[in-house]
Amino acid sequence: QVQLVESGGGSVQAGGSLRLSCAAIGYSHMWYCGAWFRQAPGKEREEVARVDSDGRATYTDSVKGRFTISQDNAKNTLYLQMNSLKPEDTAMYYCAAAPYRTCAYVREFPYWGQGTQVTVSS
Repeated sequence: QVQLVESGGGSVQAGGSLRLSCAAIGYSHMWYCGAWFRQAPGKEREEVARVDSDGRATYTDSVKGRFTISQDNAKNTLYLQMNSLKPEDTAMYYCAAAPYRTCAYVREFPYWGQGTQVTVSS
């Protein structure tokens, strides 16, 4: 019954910015660990970042200092602010959620969005 709906993707030039949003529908848990993943054609899925309800966030090395993940608990919405975008950031981006207050030990995400495309041109 839980649906995650992504929005905010698009096509930008290198150095530009995008803000992705992920709205949860039918999510009744008090807390969650939220994450963003991405997958480019012919490549493996990669976790970009995760954040828990206390604001503790972790990032993959390639996006540190450029991307910021956050969540609005009241709105059940997850965000990914992407700055200084590079062509290698081009991928389908997916949001995911798990019903835990902390992300520290989350390895599986039961809820997934359908994806939003991000394309960065040189």
